[in-house]
Amino acid sequence: MGIKKGFKNLSKLLVLSIAAVVLLVGCGTKGGDTYQVETSSEKPDTFVYGIAGDPGNSVNVITTSDRYGLMTIKALYSPLYMYNADGINYFLAESVTQSEDKLTYTANLRKDVKWSDGEDFTADDVVFTYNEMLKEKNAGWAYSQLIFNGKPLKVEKVDDYTVNFILPEVSAPGIELIANIFIMPKHIYEGETDIENSPKNATPVGTGPYKFEEYKAGQYLKMVKNENYFLGEPKINNAIFRIIPDANTAKLALQKGEINALSVQSSDLNDLIKGDDLTDYKYDEGRVAYLVLNSKSPKLQDKSIREAIFYGLSREQLINAAFGSKEYAQEAYTFLPNANPFHTNDVEKYDYNVEKAKELVEKAGASGLTLKIGYIANDVPSQKEATIIQENLKAIGINVELAGGEGTAISQQMRKEDSDYDMFLGGYIMGIDPDTFNSLFTSDSISNYSHNKDAEIDELFNAGRVESDEAKRVEIYNKIQQKLQANAYYYPILENKRIVVMSSNLAGVDDAKLVPVYTFEDMSKLYYK
Repeated sequence: MGIKKGFKNLSKLLVLSIAAVVLLVGCGTKGGDTYQVETSSEKPDTFVYGIAGDPGNSVNVITTSDRYGLMTIKALYSPLYMYNADGINYFLAESVTQSEDKLTYTANLRKDVKWSDGEDFTADDVVFTYNEMLKEKNAGWAYSQLIFNGKPLKVEKVDDYTVNFILPEVSAPGIELIANIFIMPKHIYEGETDIENSPKNATPVGTGPYKFEEYKAGQYLKMVKNENYFLGEPKINNAIFRIIPDANTAKLALQKGEINALSVQSSDLNDLIKGDDLTDYKYDEGRVAYLVLNSKSPKLQDKSIREAIFYGLSREQLINAAFGSKEYAQEAYTFLPNANPFHTNDVEKYDYNVEKAKELVEKAGASGLTLKIGYIANDVPSQKEATIIQENLKAIGINVELAGGEGTAISQQMRKEDSDYDMFLGGYIMGIDPDTFNSLFTSDSISNYSHNKDAEIDELFNAGRVESDEAKRVEIYNKIQQKLQANAYYYPILENKRIVVMSSNLAGVDDAKLVPVYTFEDMSKLYYK
């Protein structure tokens, strides 16, 4: 049975442009000085994307899971295929077919792909990548989705351009679970014992539309086009991710034409979109913003306290503060986005109820309790959400210490059971099938930031992965959503739209395709009019 392409273009895509032939990029070189990217042609040859975080110099396909790191991965590497809400888009694979018993997926690979160092791409690279992802010690972001009821996926080379993925049990979301994993070069990483911290990560060798050129910590990542990109040579010579943590500085750089794309807040649009130079685009990523309570915090062992916190929070106030109105965000009540077909409203929603929250605080004898909340300090919505949480909980007799920090440091704290933070603000964008969310809540996952171990939830996720009956799967995921909300460690806040503002004479966005997390599915398709 063939898996067909699912190319439906996203609705109404951006038209972009750039204002100048000479770009003041503002990226440091020796001594931290800025430099200019110049071109003698009438059209600029550089696309500069302003980003709020630093992807670092250890980006790799196994452990990288943050937005900016994954944007870098998407530019430098390629997956077999991408699985998005609108279907399958093939990259290193030409097709994927499923066996009659539904246990084996066969990927037929392209024969015209070379690594950026000139070596041929083959099935050996695919088998190597998936096997590294399947090593628990590597702590790969996709490890849990490649394990079925405790048994791993098997990856076998058939010939140089054919690979079999063999599931231990039939799985309804199987085609999605093996998707979106970027392939790494075996000839570079073979024998590496610590991929996450390998020095080889600093000089990536990939198959993507761009090749790595230079990284300056805290300032920029520069890439040049891959002339041998298998889907066609990119139309723009250079791509730069310029790191600008301060939102006001970033907006000014966008207005001055120093950068050509920036993710912004809804409150910025009136100031930014005044003429024809900039165009905004809003799209759904299926992102859920949440508050998670650390189950290992001694202060949060009493369930009454946890419930008091949740009843004491106003989603309406949080949405208005962070995104201005429900035009840009809506309430979330479970871990699944509202549009997900497995989403249910039959859960404890913890609707705002100050009196009930006060009663629960009194019941727990917790008046005057002080809790520490961690969040990414330069993320504007998180800043505003943290302030509202502080105000809301003060009204019920709980004090909140705001502890904003740098993204990587906050992420490391979230992973630690013995963190001195009591709760965290975060957000995630997962896959389409509800099974792709399991790593956020299963007991042994490094992404289970509440650190709450619930055997029933583990068993339900395992059952949902291998259940083929749709109605039974709905019942399973309903139970998971109900159980998670009843445990009162995870509080879904909202779902928000992503807003990207770009220069208005950049074209090809329809083909480059705006997608969750990466922004562009294929940057090679961008060009200047």
